[in-house]
Amino acid sequence: MDSGDKWIEEELSHPIVLSERVRSAVDEAESFKNECAEVGKQVDRLAQMLRTAVRFATATPTLYERPIRRVVAEVSKNLERALTLVRKCKRQSALRRVMTITSVADFRKLFNLLDASVGDMKWLLTIFECNGGGIVLSLPPIVSNDPIIAWVWSSIASIQMGQLHDRIEGTNELTSLAADNERNKNIIVEEGGIPPLLKLLKEGPSPEAQIVAIKALYTLANDPNRVRTIIQEHGIPIIVQTLANSPMVVQTQAAGLVARMAMHDPLAQEDFARENVIRPLVTLLSFETFMDEVGRQSIHSIVQINRNLEKKTLVDKTVEYNPNASSQWKSNSLCYMEGGSRGGNCRKERENERPEIKLKLKISCGEALWMLAKGSVSNSRRICETKGLLCMAKMVEKEEGELQLNCLMCIMELTAAAESNADLRRAAFKTNSPAAKAVVDQMLRVINDLDNPTLQVPAIRSIGSLARTFPARATRVIGPLVVKLESRHVNVAAEAAISLGKFVCPENFLCMEHSRTVIELNGVPLVLKILGENEKTRMYGLILLCYLALHAGSSEVVDQARVLTVLEGADRTMIAMHPELKDLVGKAISHLNLYHAGMGVHSKGHLGLP
Repeated sequence: MDSGDKWIEEELSHPIVLSERVRSAVDEAESFKNECAEVGKQVDRLAQMLRTAVRFATATPTLYERPIRRVVAEVSKNLERALTLVRKCKRQSALRRVMTITSVADFRKLFNLLDASVGDMKWLLTIFECNGGGIVLSLPPIVSNDPIIAWVWSSIASIQMGQLHDRIEGTNELTSLAADNERNKNIIVEEGGIPPLLKLLKEGPSPEAQIVAIKALYTLANDPNRVRTIIQEHGIPIIVQTLANSPMVVQTQAAGLVARMAMHDPLAQEDFARENVIRPLVTLLSFETFMDEVGRQSIHSIVQINRNLEKKTLVDKTVEYNPNASSQWKSNSLCYMEGGSRGGNCRKERENERPEIKLKLKISCGEALWMLAKGSVSNSRRICETKGLLCMAKMVEKEEGELQLNCLMCIMELTAAAESNADLRRAAFKTNSPAAKAVVDQMLRVINDLDNPTLQVPAIRSIGSLARTFPARATRVIGPLVVKLESRHVNVAAEAAISLGKFVCPENFLCMEHSRTVIELNGVPLVLKILGENEKTRMYGLILLCYLALHAGSSEVVDQARVLTVLEGADRTMIAMHPELKDLVGKAISHLNLYHAGMGVHSKGHLGLP
């Protein structure tokens, strides 16, 4: 309950007091006595219903208050209208009677309003009497024009107040409503649907209940505002706890929810990382691959660490940078507290799962790590520190399909983060690092051996992001990129041109050496070829050609290919469409003109000409 809200008993007491005032006013009425008596009957009925509601509210520990507050507020308004009208029927002076004219039509209108309030209260009591058991399909008059709200109320009441099977049924109904459209999702959030879903997930009365709760949250979590609501309701620790302590089928759903939330809200990325979700994700992903090499902490110990932290930031640093302290914390973990038996049982249960269940879990974990790494240097660093980089390379090598793609996309994000952050680049992608070597080897294998643009594009992009980590004679890396310039797939050729551009651009310290390597590998004719193809490859090909001209313009190959003529033609045609390239093309043309002018002077001197 918000601090600004009254307790529900106070909310209900107000209309009860109003009904008593109406009853007193009815007894004092001098005119329209029959109408006032009818008002009194309806108000008495409402008062009885309100008192019943108070008894239910005080006896129900997990009360869903949203519809109560909405209905009670409307009942109070109608009782105030009744009190005002009945008071006008009291004995008054002649002048007063003229000033306050009352008609039968006023009473008819009031009767309709009170009938609606009776209908609302009847619906509310039906929810209470069922104790949240089952979905109530009838509509209260208060939302007769928008029945979705009533169904949402009934579903949430079942989740919050019902027995286990009712909670599961209510959650499934809520998921079905949410899947229909975005408006329904917003209504569910506005009507307080997220806290009971998180409560069901946290309590974990059964794997089925956890799965349906996660599916409902997953359906809602496709919008930053709704994801932010899940975060504000302290959902992230619950989700991480579920990921750590649940059966594999539940872990699969939880990892998918992590991915969904991280995809739609950067704050979720940060909060999940603070809850140390990355290490268990890597551990689950690497299961049966090279488990002994990846983080020695069990998943359960990670969760116990998080539980026992008073200052999460301090301990995160302790666990991450101080292995001895990490061991001390692990000694308090759930598995260790139970003599290690539970940890062994958890592993045995995972080993005995069906292969398709294990695969689905790994696919979800790969996607979650991809979304956590996307655009986040800090999360990319955490993944690399948990040996996630080596794990991803192993997955790309051994797996196929969606799991391979998810790991490949994660590597693409990790390398992009390294490209933008020199510290991460030096720490995680050193040339002598086994993980970095494994990643490069697998990226080159995908580029060379797999004719699949969906896989080749992220692999080529990853190599491009690492362009500043390779030595001067990087023929092994540059060669496959040059070959892909003539790929029949436009996106592959364009990505190859972009990546080669990162090798030969001025920001790369070895741009001169790399430019000579591209030319030696017969790259210039291929670049000229893609200039004549579609718009996308033409632009990136032109940028690459300009860099080659600037850094290796003295090459005979550049001269023989008439690169100057091509650039001068591009200056007239391409610049109109891409004005941002004007300076670069101009510099390349000037550089080649200077070289040719110098060659002309040299030739004249050699021939003895003035």
